[in-house]
Order: sequence, then structure tokens, then C-alpha cells
Amino acid sequence: MNNQTSPIVVGLDIGTTKICAIVGRRNEHGKLEILGLGKSESIGVMRGVVSNIDRTVQSIKLAVEEASNKANVDIKEVIVGIAGQHIKSMQYRGMKTRNNAEDEISQSDIDAIIEDMYKLAMTPGEEIIHVIPQEYIVDNEQGIKDPVGMSGIRLEANCHIITGQTSAAKNIVRCVSKVGLTATDLILEPLASSEAVLTEEEKEAGVALIDIGGGTTDIAIFKDGIIRHTAVIPFGGNVITEDIKEGCSIIRANAELLKIRFGSALASENQDNEIVSIPGLRGREPKEISVKNLASIIEARMEEIIEHVYYEIKNSGYEKKLIAGIVMTGGGAQLKHLKQLVEYTTGLDTRIGYPNEHLASGPLDEVKSPMYATGVGLVIMGINHLDKETVKESSMENAPTEQMKDTAKEPTIKSPTEKRGGFFENLFKKGKEWLEEENNDRIN
Repeated sequence: MNNQTSPIVVGLDIGTTKICAIVGRRNEHGKLEILGLGKSESIGVMRGVVSNIDRTVQSIKLAVEEASNKANVDIKEVIVGIAGQHIKSMQYRGMKTRNNAEDEISQSDIDAIIEDMYKLAMTPGEEIIHVIPQEYIVDNEQGIKDPVGMSGIRLEANCHIITGQTSAAKNIVRCVSKVGLTATDLILEPLASSEAVLTEEEKEAGVALIDIGGGTTDIAIFKDGIIRHTAVIPFGGNVITEDIKEGCSIIRANAELLKIRFGSALASENQDNEIVSIPGLRGREPKEISVKNLASIIEARMEEIIEHVYYEIKNSGYEKKLIAGIVMTGGGAQLKHLKQLVEYTTGLDTRIGYPNEHLASGPLDEVKSPMYATGVGLVIMGINHLDKETVKESSMENAPTEQMKDTAKEPTIKSPTEKRGGFFENLFKKGKEWLEEENNDRIN
């Protein structure tokens, strides 16, 4: 796919501290070329969940307009990230009995099982966001990664199912719609971040991705190239800022600046005589703050967050299987000496994940920061999805007529957004028909 014909994809990361829109496409070398980046302060989101529709709409509008102007493209569709404490995950096994054991298992058989998973009865107010197949079982033969082409009557799939609150998903879609955009898909944010910062070797060896955002810390654990566990911890960088604000008796804006410029996750790495002077309010005397005391406040809260993370890793059962250790990303991962603190607390090898492996060199170098990992990952996932659709379409065009008829009947996996869209579309059509019938009766 050359540079001119590769599709342009927009990722929209609706975070607690910032809303970020990234416009990108794949270049002729297979690297992601960032065309535009827009960001704005997030003032309507609390811990990854929309708490004020109007304010969130304003922030999205500012970010999208900036990205649109920089990329010189008219943005109509976006791929949106979803996060928050309401996100849960579970394991489930789906099963399909096939009519003929001699027929080869096709992609349509796998699609049918996954489609059925989306129909599982959930707790009221919850819906399925992702169904991720982990391994397949064909006639009791376990551990199969790709059953296409095999023969068998009974096909089973062990799946990792990610659920979230219906209201949280609807509010995100509503905010995007009010800006005049279409949300083509909702993607779990740690999944998007993993696409941007993890290598295939790390996923195969076993790795825990920790994405420290403003309101939440997201966890995704991979082993044998498959996602095994996901969790969301309701603490992030904002809690550290609040602690600094209270501990140093300063305003929030100064607390955030102190954290970014002088913050450290290890108090022992700072000298006792290092002092930072903060301007006083309304002509008052400047306030002097010890950098070591600042680091002590940050270290106490970061230890708590890492302990929660470590509990989730142990709870997943993969603690001893993570050969690649931990990869930290997100805005919170930029904190000095964080790597050392994580290694000391968990005993696992740790590195900071930068989304630069997939990126082509360009003028927008700031995108290579860990804070943009989710946005970059959303664009990568969007391009990968479009590539798969292109391959499907081309294979259908080249297929014989009979095969095309069969393919047309195959069930397709729909995202939660598409399902909701279809539902409302049908409702709208029925309503229109009823109104037309009523008008005809009146005329007659």
C-alpha cells in the first residue's frame, strides 16, 4: 500500500487530564506517519468516565479542530478509547457443533462463535466491549491457535471477554456525535497502548503493560502472544498531584508543575539541601519546598499504586511467567526513578514504553512521548482493521459466484457501537413508517 492510497485514521483518546486526537496513516515502509496532533485540557472526565457531557464535547471539539488543521484533513470518523473503573474482564468458553466432520473449519465458523459471545446475558447496565479468542479446541484437542483448515465436529473457543457499563459507552458515543463525528469503534485503552509500545517478542515471552494515566492505571497481561488478564485501578497521576497540593499547602497548578519538573519516585535519590521556590499568592512571600520532601510524598502514593498493580499481576496467575517483566507507559510513566521503584517493589524487570517503534520520523516528535501511547495505538488498530477488511473484500471479489453467495451469509462481528447504531437505525425507520401510515389514514 503506497503513501497516497493508505487510509487516514483518527484516534481519539478521551482521558482524565487531556483529550488527544491523532491523525495518521501507514507510509510505504509500513511505518505510521503522524499527519496531525491536537490536544486540549479534559474538563468533563473523571477517572476515565465522562461526568459532564457539554464540557467534554468542548474539549473534544478543540482537540479535533487542532488535529484537523495541522493534518489539513476533514475529520468525520474517529476510533475512540474507553477506560474507567467500570471495566471488567472474564474468561468464557464458546462452542459450536458443526454439521459435517469432513468439511474444513472456516473463518465463518470462528466468527459465528464470537458473534454468539456478544449475545451473552450480562448484568443489567453492562455490555460486552471486546471478545478476544485465546485458544481453540477441536474435538477435545486443546491448545490450537488457528483451527482454520482443520476437520472436526465440535469447535470450542476459550475467550477473554471485556465488559463495561452501557451508560459509560453511550456517553462517549454521545459526546463524539455532538461534535458531528462518528465513533466507528470503541477500543479498550490498555489494548491500544499495547499495540503502540509492546513488541511481538514481549507478548510471546510474557509481559505486563502498566498504563498510568491521569485518573486510572490500566493493566494488560500478555503471554504466548495472547491477552490473558485486564484490570483498571482507580488511581493515577491526579491523586499524586492532590497529595502534593495538600502536603505542601500549595495550589493545584503549582503542585502539577512541581510534579512534572522536580518530581521523583525515590526520595533517596534527592539531596537534603535541594530547595524549590514557589511564587507567593497575591504578593505574599515565596514558598520554599524541599525536593526530598516532595519526592517522599510522590513515593508514598506511587508505592500504593504499584502494590495494587502487583496484586493484580499475582491475581492473574502469571507472576512467575512474565519473562519480559513490566512495561510502563502513559503520562505517569515519565516520573523520574519510577523504573527503579517498580523493580524494587515487584522484583520484575521494567522498562518505560515509548510509542516510537512503529512511528516514521516526522515533524511531530512530541508524539513519541509515553503520554500519547494510547492515541498512537488507536490509530494503529484502526489501520490494521482497515487492512483486514481490504483483504476480505479482495478475496470475495476473486472468489467464485457460489462461494460469494456463501460468504454473503457469513455473520460479521460488530463492535458495540455498530450494534447500537443498527438498533437505533431500525427504530428510526419503523418510526418513520408508522408516521407515514398515520398521515395516509388521515388523508383518506
